[in-house]
Amino acid sequence: MNVLATLGGGLLAIVGAGGLIGYGAYRRDIAAVEKAYAKVLADRAPSNRRFDPDQVAQMPEIGRRYFRHAVAPGTPLYSSAEIEMEGAFLLGEKEKLQTYEMWAREALHPPDELIWLPKMRSGAMTIVGSDALVRGGAWTRFWLLGLVPVTNARTSPDLVRSAQFRAAVEGALWLPTSLLPQNGAEWKQTGADQADVTFRRFTPPIVFRLTLDREGAVREVVGQRWSNVNRARRYQLQPFGGTMSSEATFQGLTIPTAIAVGNHYGTKAYLPFFQARITGAKYR
Repeated sequence: MNVLATLGGGLLAIVGAGGLIGYGAYRRDIAAVEKAYAKVLADRAPSNRRFDPDQVAQMPEIGRRYFRHAVAPGTPLYSSAEIEMEGAFLLGEKEKLQTYEMWAREALHPPDELIWLPKMRSGAMTIVGSDALVRGGAWTRFWLLGLVPVTNARTSPDLVRSAQFRAAVEGALWLPTSLLPQNGAEWKQTGADQADVTFRRFTPPIVFRLTLDREGAVREVVGQRWSNVNRARRYQLQPFGGTMSSEATFQGLTIPTAIAVGNHYGTKAYLPFFQARITGAKYR
């Protein structure tokens, strides 16, 4: 997402009736998104099944280590999460960017659905909107000051493919039960502290690599994400990932609470545009 180039022109458009019309459209959009957000969470009935370490006894050692650390015995096998976060969001190119304070909440049902609702502020500038993957469709819609649309990307095969990667990776971080083999996650140990996780339900499959510490905490994630965040603005596979630190336990799940991720991870072009601290998590 690159909204900086549109902000100057957008400000000029906030006048008179045009501003009122824009505000009305924004309110209708937010109401629709809130309805979809609630539905993602409401569609998930509480799980009656609970985690038993024997369920992962046949996994590679690194998989057993991950679940031993992340999921307490007896924890329900949750399928959805509501995550609250704050931090910083960097908009623009690496050579010229603007830092926004960020507060957000997210409904997550990985790897199939997510809705991210952020508020980002830099001085007098406020941007609000949503990123979403819902029922096989995706969108990215953001508004300046609740009046001017600055990004309105509607669903497409490219946007869906990119969002599916995001949902799967965020599940690995914030809903560990989503990576159980029974949910279609295939684990392959690729090093002493690394594993490739694959979801073959998607075409092509989604694959990402986790790096764990000795205790089983996730310290790094990276994969090839379908994205157009490049100079050509062309969709292609390119590295996306970052690092994790700090942890907290919510309802029996231990998750990273400090994350810095971005496009082109591992290259000179890497920019950790998303820097978040998890402040709360609710599961069902």
